[in-house]
Amino acid sequence: MKLSQLRALVAVANHNNFSEAALHLGLSQSAISHAIASLEEELGVVLLSRGRHGAHLTSVGERVTAHARNVLQSLEMIEKEANVEKGLQGGKVRIASFRSVATHVLPAMIARFHNRFPKIAVTITEHFDFLGVEQALREGHADIGFTYLPTTDEFETREILRDEYIVLLPPKTQLSSSKLTWEQLATYPLILAASGNACSMAIRNYLMACEFPMNVAYEVREDSTIVGMVMQGLGAAILPRLAAEPLPPEVQVYSLPAPFERVVGAALLANALHTPAVFAFMDTIKDIGILTLKAVV
Repeated sequence: MKLSQLRALVAVANHNNFSEAALHLGLSQSAISHAIASLEEELGVVLLSRGRHGAHLTSVGERVTAHARNVLQSLEMIEKEANVEKGLQGGKVRIASFRSVATHVLPAMIARFHNRFPKIAVTITEHFDFLGVEQALREGHADIGFTYLPTTDEFETREILRDEYIVLLPPKTQLSSSKLTWEQLATYPLILAASGNACSMAIRNYLMACEFPMNVAYEVREDSTIVGMVMQGLGAAILPRLAAEPLPPEVQVYSLPAPFERVVGAALLANALHTPAVFAFMDTIKDIGILTLKAVV
């Protein structure tokens, strides 16, 4: 029994006609007739009744054709699996990220991915904030981007991280309780990320609901500089936990008076063509699961 015979049988069953089946398969009508006849001879049953009104399946022909369809469908799946595997034997995945995720999250993801697909190259481009990441995806400079959720419908996303915004207080701070109040926070000069940064805008919008006026004394671009200034007793800072790492053990860490977090996800440009390597990296992200980072006083 040959695959060409099964293809011929299914084609005739679909078209109820030898000539149309031959046209569909790009073969001659005689080739189709020969394939069907040889299959019937091999099986010892009549699969098709031929007549002036075309060719129609016999009862046994219907049962045999159902199995033939399954065989051809399985063959198609085998070919697809092979093509996917060939697509994972090389190529590149281009990732765009902001610094804190690139520093503390991506290395473990890439290491896990390389263990499974050592021949696929991974490149990382760091951006000042998630707005630059999303623009890189739009312009085709990156395949996968790490951004804040929720985002717009132009992206398909997968949540990877919930990161609490925390308060950093100088080493010699002495509070009467383990919970920080708005009134206590308002007594410190604040050190915030520079204006225009997406993280800074989120913090400023959050502080608008505060019942006490805050004194923003410094605006600094780099997270590490902010942590260093708190370490020297120059004020208090509000940062996402991941952005503040690594934290000196002397710096005191508190949760904000009202819970506040950022949700980080991996994004693909929707309705775009992506390689098997890109989907394989997204599967690696899925396998790792969602991380949750909270303050530890």
